[in-house]
Amino acid sequence: MAVAAVYLGTFMATLAISIVTVALPAIQAGLGTDLSGLQWVVGSYALCLSAFMLSAGPVGDRYGRKRAWLAGVALFVAGSAICASASTLAMLIAGCALQGIAGAFVIPGALSILTQTFPDPVARAHVIGGWSSFSGISLIIGPMLGGILVDNIGWQSIFLINLPVGAAALLLGFGGIDESADPDHAALDPAGQVLSVIFLGALTYTLISAGNAGWSAPAVLVALAVAAGALALFVGVEMRTARPVLPVDLFREPAFASVNFASFVLGFAGYSSLFLFSLFLQQAQGWSATQAGWRMAPVFAAMALVASAFGQLARSYGMRRLMVLGYVLLGLSMLAMASFTPDTSYLVVAPLFALLGIGMGLAVPSTGAAAMEAAPRERTGTASATMNALRQGGMTIGIALLGTLMGARAVASLTTAFGKAEVADAAALAGSAVRRHAMPAGLDMAPDAFRDLLASSFANGFAVAAAIAGLCGLIAAAILAVATRRNAARRAVTVIDEA
Repeated sequence: MAVAAVYLGTFMATLAISIVTVALPAIQAGLGTDLSGLQWVVGSYALCLSAFMLSAGPVGDRYGRKRAWLAGVALFVAGSAICASASTLAMLIAGCALQGIAGAFVIPGALSILTQTFPDPVARAHVIGGWSSFSGISLIIGPMLGGILVDNIGWQSIFLINLPVGAAALLLGFGGIDESADPDHAALDPAGQVLSVIFLGALTYTLISAGNAGWSAPAVLVALAVAAGALALFVGVEMRTARPVLPVDLFREPAFASVNFASFVLGFAGYSSLFLFSLFLQQAQGWSATQAGWRMAPVFAAMALVASAFGQLARSYGMRRLMVLGYVLLGLSMLAMASFTPDTSYLVVAPLFALLGIGMGLAVPSTGAAAMEAAPRERTGTASATMNALRQGGMTIGIALLGTLMGARAVASLTTAFGKAEVADAAALAGSAVRRHAMPAGLDMAPDAFRDLLASSFANGFAVAAAIAGLCGLIAAAILAVATRRNAARRAVTVIDEA
């Protein structure tokens, strides 16, 4: 019952990430928003998820992991109900933010509960692989189910799925999860928790707003200054606090530090790609929400299949080797996707999506298991929260930064095309066209010609974002490879000394 409850809770929280991606164009049309509005719809969930994870882990360690996890599931159901009834962009963003706060307790709490329930490393690797499989299954179902619901019922319906799943997770969790807590090792750092929220919020606002207002806009510069100040204060507080929300002492260990850097890259380059794929398939290649959902399936199918076999693969090849390989595949696949155009055949797209899924299927469970292995058992809640917070923080920054760079490149590309067509006020019209994904008033151009130029500009923007994500994946793989060799050498020296 405990495993079923945790898997269902993870399924619900992960489904919220994938199911909304195919609904973005429908939300844009239904609520009359622009690209930055879509970034906030997805980003508000990821922002609150990452910002509050650092607080959620210590809360579970101090007051009880079961209690904190169940409260998160109940809050997630409430946030989903708000999203389903949203009639304005502000209400939808508020509901997604509430989902993110709740997810901060559900996702890292799941890994901590499984670690406490299964102290044996072999059994723990098996259930963590299953946990990752359920994440993969929810990612598979999300875009396909979301596309069907959007095209046939409306975008609001995608949030109703979480209500019955959340209710089942609550019932199983009440009866099946044993309570555990380690209050003596829990962080007590309210200042650090507040500063982490301010830092991520200000940074996300900076990256998203820069897409419309420009990097030199006063509001953007002020937000950037707030983010920098909050980060400096946060680091200072964490170094002086006896029990910090961010375990600074654990980061002195190269193994823990390298794994958590990789976790950040996993969110930045891997999870944020769902946002980019949805826009590319629908706005560059012109597929409907349902068609885009089915075409994204290879990513998640490959991820689920590989993650389900992770336990056996780890026993045969070693967890660290699989982790490095996962990030290599992530980086190479994203770099290859930078060549996509509006006319790229799905016979080319699908294998690269599957290759990315294989990479993430290896990277997600191995990164989680490596982070738990590098931390003391009594601090698993804090270590899990840190690892997941960095991954979700990477996703937040990835959506904001890569989305902004994608939009900026699309605007620049369309401006150049309008200039060649001798369109007056090309830059302003191109900016309006990309933000709204519609022909702006005052543009004298054939609709078919405009659609072709707009699709090409989105493809160019996607190429820039995919290339940056791919390079980050390869950098993470290199750092992990170096850390793994050093760790192996250190263990060998220790064994010799003990002998």
